[in-house]
Amino acid sequence: MGFRRIALLVFSFSFLFSATPSRAQLGNSGSIEGQVKDQSGAAVANATVEIAYGVSGFQRTATTGSDGSFRFTNVPFNTYHLVVAASGFAPYSQDVDVRATVPVSVSISLKIGTAAQSVTVEANGGDLVENESTFHTDVDRGLFDKLPLESASSSFSSLVTLVSPGAAADSNGLIHGLGDHAENSYSVDGQPFTDQFSKVFSNQLPSDAIQSLEVISGAPPAEFGDKTSLVVKVTTRSGLGVTKPTGSVTASYGSFGTANVGFNLAYGGHKWGNFIALNALKSGRFLDPPEFTVLHDKGNLENVFDRLDYNVSQKDSIHLNFQYSRSWFQTPNTFDNLNVIDFNGNNVGDTDQRSKIGTFNIAPTWTRLISSNAVFTLGAFVRRDQYNYYPSNNPFADLGPINSETISQDRKLTNAGVRSDISYVKGIHNIKAGITFEHTFLTENDRFGIIDPNLLPSTTDDLGNPCFDPITNTATPGTPCATLLPIDLTRAGSLFTFRGHTDVKEIALYVQDTITKGNWSFNLGIRGDLYRGLEPTSQAEPRLGIAYNIKPTNTVLRISYARTLETPFNENLVVATTGCNVDVIAALIPCVPANSPPGFRNEFHAGFQQAFGKYLVVDAEYLWKYTHNAYDFSVLGATPITFPIEWHNSKIPGYAVRISVPNYKGFTALTVFSGVAARFFPPQVGGLGVTVGQSGLPFRIDHDEKFNQTTHLQYQLPMKHGPWVGFNWRYDSGLVAGAVPFATDTTTPVDLTGFTADQQLQIGLHCGNVFPTLSSPLTSCDPGLLAATRVQIPAPGTENDDKNPPRIAPRHLFDLAVGHDNIFGSENRYKVGLQFTAVNLTNQKVLYNFLSTFSGTHFVTPRAFTAEVTFHF
Repeated sequence: MGFRRIALLVFSFSFLFSATPSRAQLGNSGSIEGQVKDQSGAAVANATVEIAYGVSGFQRTATTGSDGSFRFTNVPFNTYHLVVAASGFAPYSQDVDVRATVPVSVSISLKIGTAAQSVTVEANGGDLVENESTFHTDVDRGLFDKLPLESASSSFSSLVTLVSPGAAADSNGLIHGLGDHAENSYSVDGQPFTDQFSKVFSNQLPSDAIQSLEVISGAPPAEFGDKTSLVVKVTTRSGLGVTKPTGSVTASYGSFGTANVGFNLAYGGHKWGNFIALNALKSGRFLDPPEFTVLHDKGNLENVFDRLDYNVSQKDSIHLNFQYSRSWFQTPNTFDNLNVIDFNGNNVGDTDQRSKIGTFNIAPTWTRLISSNAVFTLGAFVRRDQYNYYPSNNPFADLGPINSETISQDRKLTNAGVRSDISYVKGIHNIKAGITFEHTFLTENDRFGIIDPNLLPSTTDDLGNPCFDPITNTATPGTPCATLLPIDLTRAGSLFTFRGHTDVKEIALYVQDTITKGNWSFNLGIRGDLYRGLEPTSQAEPRLGIAYNIKPTNTVLRISYARTLETPFNENLVVATTGCNVDVIAALIPCVPANSPPGFRNEFHAGFQQAFGKYLVVDAEYLWKYTHNAYDFSVLGATPITFPIEWHNSKIPGYAVRISVPNYKGFTALTVFSGVAARFFPPQVGGLGVTVGQSGLPFRIDHDEKFNQTTHLQYQLPMKHGPWVGFNWRYDSGLVAGAVPFATDTTTPVDLTGFTADQQLQIGLHCGNVFPTLSSPLTSCDPGLLAATRVQIPAPGTENDDKNPPRIAPRHLFDLAVGHDNIFGSENRYKVGLQFTAVNLTNQKVLYNFLSTFSGTHFVTPRAFTAEVTFHF
């Protein structure tokens, strides 16, 4: 089927229902509405209605109108405990299950009883478990609003890393979900995002705009595709029904000259609402640098997010999300990037590389309530990231130990599409069917030239013979040297320009049904993807999940399976796929005779959820993923030209656990931990340079981590808007390290000549009590005395890329936040809050990674303090 016909099918599917006679919700949230009456059928006005889900921290209150009606909108999918209290009536409670955009209607009849002056949501253990086959983590703003976050410039990804099991922390906001490199997708109010979200690729959604998160770590339902190691469903904040303007103004200042100002406002009425969030950030430590000492690391970020809701009628509503973000930042330097000496022996100053990213997103959505059981949704979206990378003004200042080129880049990624779905809830069935069409436009403009005079003399021909004569500055015709000589700036060459463009089209159709029968829950679904990128493919992807609720013990047992299509990363996809066809690139980077063929994955999950009383819930999952054509990233030198590469297959087993303590007299706790093995198998079948030998032996990718955990403790004094404290403990056993240069014999752990003095300092290398300095590196050492404090180096003769690779040393990090939301004890709506945050309390000098194939070397944030004042209105 051609893509024009497919596009017509999408719109035909949409308008088929437009002629059918929403006050329904968006893709990631539902609504609860109803009427409170007495036993005679008369409406009960001014009754207090409260809903809560203790595990996520969600809690909301409404007051019934003169007709006894109430309504909760923008409610994330979950099971809620509902309590009603009214003067002169006995308290009433029931559980309400919100699993679709179809509004949930409840009818409540109160009995005459003791007068109730207040309402308290009290849930039992059965209310805390979900009869769901998909392992996921729910977190509401009430829980994460007081979470001390490590990075102000990537607060969204920091939040996801801390609250979800299976997320390995990496630098600059990267999230390695369950053993995969950034194979994460996001659904923001139903809009799909499958491109990179870390701050070196794009600008993230501001955390001020987030109402709640659901992070799916289990087998993904059929509505999600492409990159599904972690699926993050985001429900944004809304102003619908906020009749009195409500918001806050925030200002903060902290270590490294980090300043942040923010403003958010929710306002509207019963038919409309608007929420807007504005913030601006500047910092002297914008990215995670390759040195503990911050060098050349300034940056700033400006963010605008706006959400508009409007109920056109009782059946029709429209919704619009808008975001614009701009970031500008320096590429952090190492000590090797200071006072660079060019090929003539001249000091050309410090390396001065910079980046700018502009992100634009607009997503309108129309929903129509077809009947009391069915909702139709039609949405469109356009998102664009424009990335500009600027080299040093003097190109020879870009020379570094692992960088022989100067590079500039102007790259655009525009994703446009339309989505439509129908949700139908009736009896034991909860059905959702949908179609999504996406068209991604990729434009890549790269300019680069050689700035290392030793590169050509070290280059060989196909037989391994030198192909360049440095005395005569001549190259052997027909060899890589002859191809590269025209772009060698040390020999009067000029910059080479690569221009690439392609369109990637993809259409997905899916249908899924959650069948609830007694204690059983069945999730049945199938998804079909038609991918038309540089290498096309089509695939049918069945999904299956079964859960059983043992109600007497508050236990849920579950198993699930998913078949998924694995598509390549879009960032620098053109150069990765077609670069080997360009003589200059093929001569500069080793190439494999392949493009970027999409892959497929079979994954299996088994787990359980157990509530112990009403104050402790344990959720655990074991997973096994097998991928054919498994993706990773590689990088050109120390540049931002990061591109997808592909291996023959990967095997990823692991486990993930979440332990939750719902609110108990102001105290809440959340612990998540996991461990995964990320075993990849050559040969490389896609992308550019070969980063691991083609021996066929498996190796651990640098997403592999034996164990990590985060514990968050939070306590608020039992008074409204009183003082509170939040504490984080994060432990990482250490990702697999990058290119540690091992010696060729079996008696020496590492080849000391393979390190610069600065790199020896970065990993804390030492020979007994002798430590290197920038001017005096270690050149020899007794193997029994050689060790490193920040990288675990296997003993001589024991290193194995699969069984015993080098790893980043384990680390414990502690963060603290204390605050008061109403320091002056105001009784009106105007309140002043104060917060103090300390990150890395013990000032651990530890690494995220070292010489990573993808991202190089990065240190974890040193101890940093931030003071924040907020005016609430």
